[in-house]
Amino acid sequence: MRRTRFLLAAASVAASTLAFASAVSAQTLTIESWRNDDADVWNNQIIPAFNKKYPNIKVQFKADPPTEYNAALNARLAGGTAGDLITCRPFDASLDLFKKGQLIAVNDVKGIENFSDVAKSAWSTDDGKTTFCMPMASVIHGFIYNKAIFDELKLVPPKTVAEFHAVLDKIKADGKYTPIAMGTADQWEAATMGFQNIGVNYWKGEEGRKALIEGKQKFTDPAYVQTFAELASWAPYMGDGFKSQKYPDTQNLFTLGRAAIYPAGSWDIPIFRKQADFEFDAFAPPVSDASGKCYISDHTDIALGINAKSKNVEAAKTFLSWIASSEFADIYANALPGFFPLTKEKVTVKDPVAAKFVGWRGTCESSIRNSYQILSRGTPNLENELWNVSAQVLNGTMKPEEAAKKAEDGLAGWYEPHKK
Repeated sequence: MRRTRFLLAAASVAASTLAFASAVSAQTLTIESWRNDDADVWNNQIIPAFNKKYPNIKVQFKADPPTEYNAALNARLAGGTAGDLITCRPFDASLDLFKKGQLIAVNDVKGIENFSDVAKSAWSTDDGKTTFCMPMASVIHGFIYNKAIFDELKLVPPKTVAEFHAVLDKIKADGKYTPIAMGTADQWEAATMGFQNIGVNYWKGEEGRKALIEGKQKFTDPAYVQTFAELASWAPYMGDGFKSQKYPDTQNLFTLGRAAIYPAGSWDIPIFRKQADFEFDAFAPPVSDASGKCYISDHTDIALGINAKSKNVEAAKTFLSWIASSEFADIYANALPGFFPLTKEKVTVKDPVAAKFVGWRGTCESSIRNSYQILSRGTPNLENELWNVSAQVLNGTMKPEEAAKKAEDGLAGWYEPHKK
């Protein structure tokens, strides 16, 4: 009788263990993302590496086109059909999701200690006490150039604004190539690749960005007017038809070898590796004085959070902990050169152009885009306003002083520190 009870108990334990193992093996995490270009990397490299350690947690990567992501994600979150893991845009868009109770805090997730307060700031509450997405990577701005064209025309990568314009003049005088590949049809390109790219050297990075938030500086101050003025000076070098040129057109213009210089986000590097049949390199945003400090836009760009309605929260936390590891950082940095992990741990970037971008962290001071934290919460949205006025400055339909005033007036219309 005792033996029968023992066997029954053992069978019960075995059945429970089997049921638990079956439940664990049945867990599938779905990642929501806007990075549809990265699907192959996630499916062929990142997820298989995770499954070597955690074979019982299946992961699927699902991406929307970047321009559709916010609206599609918000609809799925509202309808209760969103995935378990949410790819987080920086600052206000993700903060809003957290405030609505759609993301959970990740303060207790192992690995969060691998990130500095600056790295976490894009996905933390204003007081910095609660982080709601695990940081993944930043992107850096600069200029990518066609080395064959530079060699042909005997050009040296410029370090100062004066040298930059001298290079542009030589390319234009030669007549075979468009000096600057950039268009204004999409507007965001003008602000992101133009205004934010070069502006950090004018408003001195974090010093100016924080002064805007505090109301100690205004867009009508000289640093911002000068940035718009420099941007306006690019127009004669951007080639025929730049006003109707969209972002993919700009990429094609450069990868086809028809343009010499591409005002860049480092995220373009993987695309250029696939499409360009020439060697390219990069130089940092030119400074006014070679002996002074330099600044770069090293923008916290992408993170991963947990859907508060996920039925697999513990498995999702396991995945986030792995995302915080040096193993993930190494895969991500080298599978997607131009996305730079935010972890404190050392990561070796193998792509030479990506390595050059990230190397600027050692010689220049880093900042982020000045419209992202706090300043785009009202109406008009500062980020969208900068898209519009930057494009108009390049199109010649708005003077630098007018663009600066429009940006400031919009901000002063709703943001208290700028009303004074």
